[in-house]
Amino acid sequence: MIQKNIAELLNSEGLILQEVTLKGWVRTFRSNRFIALNDGSTIHNIQCVIDFENTDESILKRINTGASVSLQGTLTESNGKGQSLEVQVSKIEILGDSNPDEYPIQPKKHSFEFLRENAHLRVRTNTFSAVMRVRSKLSFAVHQYFQERDFNYVNTPIVTGSDAEGAGEMFRVTTFKENKAPLTEDGKIDFSKDFFGKETNLTVSGQLEAETFAMALGKAYTFGPTFRAENSNTTRHLAEFWMIEPEVAFMDLDGNMDLAEDFIKYVISYVIEKCEDDLAFLDQRLTQEDKSKPQAERSELSLLEKLRFVVDNNFKRVSYTEAIDILRNSKPNKKKKFKYPINEWGADLQSEHERFLVEKHFKCPVILFDYPADIKAFYMRLNDDGKTVRAMDVLFPGIGEIVGGSQREERYDVLVEKMKALDIDEKELWWYLDLRKYGTAVHSGFGLGFERLVQFTTGMSNIRDVIPFPRTPQNADF
Repeated sequence: MIQKNIAELLNSEGLILQEVTLKGWVRTFRSNRFIALNDGSTIHNIQCVIDFENTDESILKRINTGASVSLQGTLTESNGKGQSLEVQVSKIEILGDSNPDEYPIQPKKHSFEFLRENAHLRVRTNTFSAVMRVRSKLSFAVHQYFQERDFNYVNTPIVTGSDAEGAGEMFRVTTFKENKAPLTEDGKIDFSKDFFGKETNLTVSGQLEAETFAMALGKAYTFGPTFRAENSNTTRHLAEFWMIEPEVAFMDLDGNMDLAEDFIKYVISYVIEKCEDDLAFLDQRLTQEDKSKPQAERSELSLLEKLRFVVDNNFKRVSYTEAIDILRNSKPNKKKKFKYPINEWGADLQSEHERFLVEKHFKCPVILFDYPADIKAFYMRLNDDGKTVRAMDVLFPGIGEIVGGSQREERYDVLVEKMKALDIDEKELWWYLDLRKYGTAVHSGFGLGFERLVQFTTGMSNIRDVIPFPRTPQNADF
């Protein structure tokens, strides 16, 4: 008896007329005869044909959507539409029942909002099983890319006393009981009596700690959870998400842009190769979804075309200053079509501006560099003009910014001055400043929000639908 998963069976016509064993979940059961079985290994179901006249009626009554079953039978060619193989069942065992009156994931179209409320079961649907398989392959490709290039994987702290972004929107970590925190003489919470002896939070980035490894091992990367206590209920924000953050010693901004472009093309090429069926399904889903939108809101590219658009095009490198000139003189800006008009140098670009540069003006992925220092983080290297920093953002079609990075400020005196200007406590980041005191060197890195990458690769419009259990304001279920 041969036991394989459904993906293996559907790709093994050499097993025709062989006895096989299958285990999976019932997607549909019709005419008391045809089971559409899925085990999660592929987007495709396999049809299993029961001899209902010789099957116990008590068993037939338990073959409901969502039930788990074990089947034995003969793999045969199928005459049914849309399938090449099927299993003629000789024996069936119900492993786990599913009440048809209570099971939420019925064989019909469900809204994504409803499925988020049932996130523990939504991965049993075609859309979410496809998304999560793509997510899994992308995750593997991330590690494979860096490991093949001798990067060192580092697990940076989740609990931290520093705010890498200077955003101040962090989740506090404390053991103090509610309304019972000890106070100092001036009435402030006395964190010296807390578990860590200081105020601590969940991390917003592993970058600063990753720099310590880059400055010892040459090349390092993090890939782990990060947290933002930003009260944003949008399709683009999560309170808990995963970040990919490489850091490389002796690499300048040009090398950083090369690395980001090469990395993105590698991981997307990997899933195009490994997730062909899932991407074809998601491509078809997105095309159908587009048809229900007004003409002006429809995408010019299909999902697979967007992926090829990134893989097959060289990324255009444009300075922030040049981009501002292009945007200021663009038709949408002159006709006041932008929600946020571009009037002067120094503006913080919005998604609508980034997408215009990628989709309308250059018609390829874009890397913007040399941003105004005032709108970027303290650790980015100051240029000789004194007003811009060696920052870079990678912009994609349909999504805008997907990567943010920079050449890091390696000069001790310059970094101290920048921290003072932004009122960042040198005592809190003494160890980060030490990297500039002992064997400093040019180094660079970037951050890529993994969910943003999964969102782009799968064509899902809401970031809550590309992470298994989304954490958002007022939502920490499951």
